[in-house]
Amino acid sequence: MLQGCGSDVGKSTLVAGLCRLFTGLGLRVRPFKPQNMSNNAAVTADGGEIGRAQALQALACRVPASVHMNPVLLKPQSETGVQLVVRGQMQGSWSAAAYQERKAKLLDICLESFNLLAAECDLMLIEGAGSPAEINLRRGDIANMGFARAADVPVVITGDIDRGHVIAALVGAHCVLAPADRAVIRGFLVNKFRGDPALFAAGRAEITRRTDWRDLGLVPYLAAARRLPAEDALALDATLLPKPGARLKIIVPRLAHIANFDDFDPLQHEPSVDFSFIAPGQAFPGDAALIILPGSKSTLADLAMLRREGWDIDLAAHARRGGHVLGLCGGYQMLGRRVSDVQGVEGPPGEAPGLGLLDVETVLTENKILTQAQGSLLPGGEAFSGYEIHVGRTSGLDTARPFASTQAGSQGAVSPDGRIAGCYIHGLFAQGSARAALLGQLGARSSGQDHSAVVEAALDEIAAVLAQHLDIAGLMDIAGVSTA
Repeated sequence: MLQGCGSDVGKSTLVAGLCRLFTGLGLRVRPFKPQNMSNNAAVTADGGEIGRAQALQALACRVPASVHMNPVLLKPQSETGVQLVVRGQMQGSWSAAAYQERKAKLLDICLESFNLLAAECDLMLIEGAGSPAEINLRRGDIANMGFARAADVPVVITGDIDRGHVIAALVGAHCVLAPADRAVIRGFLVNKFRGDPALFAAGRAEITRRTDWRDLGLVPYLAAARRLPAEDALALDATLLPKPGARLKIIVPRLAHIANFDDFDPLQHEPSVDFSFIAPGQAFPGDAALIILPGSKSTLADLAMLRREGWDIDLAAHARRGGHVLGLCGGYQMLGRRVSDVQGVEGPPGEAPGLGLLDVETVLTENKILTQAQGSLLPGGEAFSGYEIHVGRTSGLDTARPFASTQAGSQGAVSPDGRIAGCYIHGLFAQGSARAALLGQLGARSSGQDHSAVVEAALDEIAAVLAQHLDIAGLMDIAGVSTA
């Protein structure tokens, strides 16, 4: 089990890279994360949803994603509330305090899923959440030491040197952990190092001296991680790489409850596209060709945020100038005349007028749609393969002009002038032909490359770097596996 000294220290990327590395050595590998908190989810082959990171890790193992790889998923809906997903299925909304009281009861479910996966593989690579040093959360823990001890698995802990104070983080974790928890940690590694490794040799030796943990290596800053889908919205704070030749400006407002934001990874890697997230407090640039409203875990709350930021005014001005707008999932719902959540599926019960750019209305229901979506764009027929994950039902006159055709029927809506559109399809830009068609409508050329090739190459690159810089024999010894 790989645990960390905090969130965003690189656990997800390291597990993905190790999944690819050990799979390449001929081992049958499965990823696992007992409890995850993320609004970036993926639909699995067995009809549920899990955190995007575990779906990526399954891809790294070259196996289909399963709900058992992430049996407990928490999807934040507010500062103090979450939607609880157990083995891929929604189990209602909970306050953070209420969940803390309940979480220990979910341990048996996590252990059962873990054992089901363990029975079909040689090696399980388990990702922790946050940090085990958050000892205020230790009672009833199922994400870190609580799970590690219940499943009787050894732990490797990682620190992020890019943040600084990595010696204090690792040694401090050793100091605050209870002796029984500390005893399951078999080694440490340091992640995101830049510069000459020799300059940190004394630091690594000091960590070993103070903790008696095995030094398993120093991982350099992994530039290829930028090409992988991010799990945490913290990644949206990263500065996007400049693209001097980009001419087509596409923007996405960074909503408070933005979901499935990896939809936009292919656009960020498209040479012709000047892509950016617009942060609160910033106006929409007047020269944007396309504004995309993203998915949201709390559509009414994010619709209210749009209005507080004045983005509804910017959006209306953009539409009057003849600009294009695309709404995805929650963003599609916002584009209509009204959004109704009278059952309180995504928060307090309520309803609100939408942005009025599409003649549709949405009613949120407790029945969640989780399905793979294959089909073609209309009217050109370009193929795509994505997924749906939503609780809304949308209807209205503009659905008579569907955005796409899928195996389940017509999908989405388009305005009479063709400039405003919306749909429930995630992953729309991943296929090269579909992305080329959508960008071509805006007068831009596309690389035409399927984004899956970018992700696969990044996984291979990360695995190769880890093989060079980590003590792989030491990790295999700790895990009790061999390739013999």
